[in-house]
Amino acid sequence: MEATFNNILEKLHLTGGDSGGVPVKEPTEQELKELRDTYTEAEQNHVLAFYDDLTVPEKAGLFESLKSITPKGVNDITQKALSFAQNKNEDIQLEPLPEAATASILDSKDDDIQSWYTRGLGLVAEGQVAVVLMAGGQGTRLGSSAPKGCFDIGLPSGKSLFQIQAERIWKVQQLAEKESGKKDISIPWYIMTSGPTRKPTEQFFSEHKYFGLRPDDVTIFEQGVLPCVSNDGKILLETKSKVAVAPDGNGGIYQALLTSNVRTDMRKRGIQHIHAYCVDNCLVKVADPVFIGFSASKDVDIATKVVRKRSAKESVGLILQKNGKPDVVEYSELDTATAEIKDPKQPELLKFRAANIVNHYYSFRFLETIEEWVHQLPHHVARKKIPYIDTEKGESIKPDKPNGIKLEQFVFDVFPLVKLDKFACMEVKREDEFSPLKNAKGTGEDDPDTSKLDILTQGRRWVQNVGGTVESETALEETGVEISPLVSYGGEGLDFLKTRTIKAPAVIEKEE
Repeated sequence: MEATFNNILEKLHLTGGDSGGVPVKEPTEQELKELRDTYTEAEQNHVLAFYDDLTVPEKAGLFESLKSITPKGVNDITQKALSFAQNKNEDIQLEPLPEAATASILDSKDDDIQSWYTRGLGLVAEGQVAVVLMAGGQGTRLGSSAPKGCFDIGLPSGKSLFQIQAERIWKVQQLAEKESGKKDISIPWYIMTSGPTRKPTEQFFSEHKYFGLRPDDVTIFEQGVLPCVSNDGKILLETKSKVAVAPDGNGGIYQALLTSNVRTDMRKRGIQHIHAYCVDNCLVKVADPVFIGFSASKDVDIATKVVRKRSAKESVGLILQKNGKPDVVEYSELDTATAEIKDPKQPELLKFRAANIVNHYYSFRFLETIEEWVHQLPHHVARKKIPYIDTEKGESIKPDKPNGIKLEQFVFDVFPLVKLDKFACMEVKREDEFSPLKNAKGTGEDDPDTSKLDILTQGRRWVQNVGGTVESETALEETGVEISPLVSYGGEGLDFLKTRTIKAPAVIEKEE
């Protein structure tokens, strides 16, 4: 049964990319009959309503698409997702993670942090560290149809999110070479895109010569898609010859690692430690040696970074124990009284304060077991306005209210499947590591201006920390300094600025 369900999942998480051309051979009558019977049995045969009116290429394309879907599997997953949503508010017991599983950069000993850093760099030097980037989103809310990683947040240098992150990887490679004395150290970067973002991402990296990284170390792959269904569970058609589909959520990463052969590539390279994160965080410390070293030293299968929740009302998910298992609880699931509980040992802090920032570590041994548990991950219901073809009237409909369901998975849904002693959590400073880009310019929160300001403010702190001075006669948002990741990864190596006075806004691209 488990193997059968895995097969269903693999078929349902369809590839959303270019198939290399639609096959032009029309299916035989027997092939079509078998397909109709399968969909009729699942009460989904409406998807073939217009088949007889299609051109041969359209018939072939629709046939291949429908053949790759298991309609009964769609029914099962939809029903389970709806049931999961209904049962989400069942009685739960919440506790913070055990102290033994946690650490905080805010109050850890310097010797411990240095030890993790050294160990992390050592693992990089041994070729055991890889990075997985979740970059399937477009910059729609930002007023751009391009992949979000291509977005320029307005830094003086004009660098995109992709470039900032690529340069941080390059710098960690250089730091590991300096620490170990080895040459040509590489950190493979696996970038998960979606159907709309894959080709633009590939083109962007090619045009920018992979931002100084070796092309062979950058793998761009694609997450799967799932059929969209109506509110009553019927598969929707986008056109008369095309099924409506949507990306399967960031939780689709696990299936995508298999279908794209990324895990196979990791195995060939001898990867043992993986850092995974989302593209929209301009402060993310990619392949962070401290985080890698911390996670490896605890010998866990999953670790996650968190930041301290600002207040009880902040709308963030929390990482904690739910019914004795590591999990994420969304802010909407916490009542006000629970959210406001203080930590008995540190009364000035909230008891539940570990805010999720989608920044994770995985052991490769855990990813080697994906087939054993991927079928257990729930699908979630997202009710959306989905354009579709009315199969009775043949009309194209653009709804003005949610008419259907997009099924998606969340990357953190795997957490409860991990034993508590194989899960760890590291609290980091928000101002150093978390500045998400979610909203359009001018929103004032999690927008391009706040992202830019957070990088410039961080650079100013770094200059001041080594004894430098930053002066400016302009507005607050222009008083910062952009320090290239090629110069410094986390504030190190800036002694050449010790007696300098920097006129802000400024960009420091090299030691001079």
